[in-house]
Amino acid sequence: MRILFLGDIVGEPGRKAVINHIADIKRQHQIDFCIVNGENSAGGRGITPKIAKNLFSAGVQVITTGDHVWDQKELIDYLPEQPNLLRPINYQPGTPGNGSVILETEQGKVAVINAQGRTFMNPPLENPFTVVETEVTRLREEEGVKMIFLDFHAETTSESIAMGFHLDGMVSAVVGTHTHVQTADERLLPKGTAHLTDAGMCGPEISVLGRNVESVVWRFKSGLPTRFPVAKGPVRLCGMIVEINPETGAAIHVERYNRLLTQAESQT
Repeated sequence: MRILFLGDIVGEPGRKAVINHIADIKRQHQIDFCIVNGENSAGGRGITPKIAKNLFSAGVQVITTGDHVWDQKELIDYLPEQPNLLRPINYQPGTPGNGSVILETEQGKVAVINAQGRTFMNPPLENPFTVVETEVTRLREEEGVKMIFLDFHAETTSESIAMGFHLDGMVSAVVGTHTHVQTADERLLPKGTAHLTDAGMCGPEISVLGRNVESVVWRFKSGLPTRFPVAKGPVRLCGMIVEINPETGAAIHVERYNRLLTQAESQT
């Protein structure tokens, strides 16, 4: 089982690039299952039902989110209708939507979990280490799922790395999102879990985390509030590809995905 995960999609440039190129990426890398983090895909803040539907139509199986999941109000009513669009699992019980989903594939069941870290994150949610461990146990023992993928939306590298080791041998892969900067530490942990501290983003290359450079620099220089419009120009697609043994759920190969599109490719 080969799973493609693409990091935080930022604004129109990021989502158009993903929608237009995901079929080619899946074909070139023999991808069986695709997950994307779409929490910044609507103008850089949140995701809308229309954008989610377009991503699913393009070939995405599951969309994860994070701390911007509620930025678009219409998503509150849409989340319960679309189980393949996740919000962090460590919200209080009764929160609209789901934090995990199980999909049947030709190679067996695949479960995807979305969780949010607590260090420097707002709002502070329930402890992701205990909540995710409980869900992983349920998926393995009650649902018989062996292939489990976690998108851990966290601010600090230490929390992301700790989560990887915490779940080593219990899940197939743990990948971090949120910082928009891809880390160069992809590896197979000792007990068979693939880990990447942060997948990076799918957004404009000449930007500050996908936002207009001049606006962000001015904010740092002046200390005054300003808008951060999504940048324009060529898009870089970042993420991770992990190969999993369906019989055991253990990862057998992991690699970063990092591709800078040309200006023409970014616009088509």
